[in-house]
Amino acid sequence: MAYTAHANEGGMPRKIVVLGSTGSIGTQTLDVARRHPDKLEVIALAANSSVDAVLAQAHEFRVRNIAFGNAELARDARLASAHGGVKVGFGPEAVAALASIEEADVVVNALVGAAGLRASYEALAAGKVLALANKESLVVGGDLIMPMAAKVDAARRAAGVAPATGPAGALMPIDSEHGAIYQCLLGERTEEVSCLWVTASGGPFRGRTRDELRDMTAAQALKHPTWNMGAKITIDSSTLMNKGLEVIEAHHLFDMPYDRIKVVVQPQSAIHSMVEYSDGSVKAHLGTTDMRIPIQFALSYPDRWDAPVEPLDFTQLGKLEFYPVDEGTFRCFKLAKYAGDTGGTLPCVMNAANEIAVAAFLRDACGYLDIDGCVGAIMEAHEAGQGGGLQRVESLDQLAEIDAWAREASAAWLAARAK
Repeated sequence: MAYTAHANEGGMPRKIVVLGSTGSIGTQTLDVARRHPDKLEVIALAANSSVDAVLAQAHEFRVRNIAFGNAELARDARLASAHGGVKVGFGPEAVAALASIEEADVVVNALVGAAGLRASYEALAAGKVLALANKESLVVGGDLIMPMAAKVDAARRAAGVAPATGPAGALMPIDSEHGAIYQCLLGERTEEVSCLWVTASGGPFRGRTRDELRDMTAAQALKHPTWNMGAKITIDSSTLMNKGLEVIEAHHLFDMPYDRIKVVVQPQSAIHSMVEYSDGSVKAHLGTTDMRIPIQFALSYPDRWDAPVEPLDFTQLGKLEFYPVDEGTFRCFKLAKYAGDTGGTLPCVMNAANEIAVAAFLRDACGYLDIDGCVGAIMEAHEAGQGGGLQRVESLDQLAEIDAWAREASAAWLAARAK
């Protein structure tokens, strides 16, 4: 796996590809690029179906390559003819192809769901720096992705483009929690890390009971108290599935055993995560609840650029609260941790079932507690031998087959539940 040094390493702007450019992370990434035109050049954009938004972005940033995951858009009149020399691709393969575009330095993967895994794979296979916001890349395919990132890191060091100290930077996490841990680990010896503390806001339903959650609606679940995110991740935050996914990500990103990854509810979302060391010292990363901060660091590493937002005013913060996670009420969290600890193909099944159940809940096709009910049932079925049974992760094609089975089984479970 080769790494090719590009012009940005001589002071020219870093050329970035933004996959999922119309979503929450994508639009904020473009805002960072807008603020730093001397440091970042957007060269390709991809989204699923938002034609007008992508065309407007392409016009603003003078992008020549765009792609849409929805292959049916090939018949869309708005895209029927060339747009000032812009090359347009359609379908998941076209989106993934942008991850390996030759002139790119950094690929920002902000795609939603398991569709982002192949893009992460292609980016690292091409020796690109991967700025990762797509949780499923590591939750589903961490056993494949992390060895590839290690190879790109080694190639960056061999090419003399890695920072003199600290990680080589082939895989930069965009999640606020993992970005926080990444920074708390800089300059430290990994063997002296006692544990990682991943913080959680607790979501909109913190303190509720199972009975109270039973009749919660999508509109209620989408009202997150501290973060502005897309619909799917906001529902995941309400069920605490999001935090379970982040535990699995942390395991892969930082090569940390699950029993040394702890989660604490921090409702103010001022502490984005912490690292505890063997001498009892704890490093905490604090900051404004704005995703442009971790996005910018993922793009600027190892440098720090001017703040994209107003800094946190500690005199106005008031207080910091900490609570344990209620695993009995928020069962998705416990299911995700179990899937990660079990390993193999179980996280793939868990993730697929959750995606299907969340999508059903968002369209009022199932109840709130049916989300963890569906996830638990499909995981149990897989461990019992269905969908090929629990297997070691070996390839993208294998994961795609198991993902497809889990989605079909989840849809059937929800349909039976609705009768």
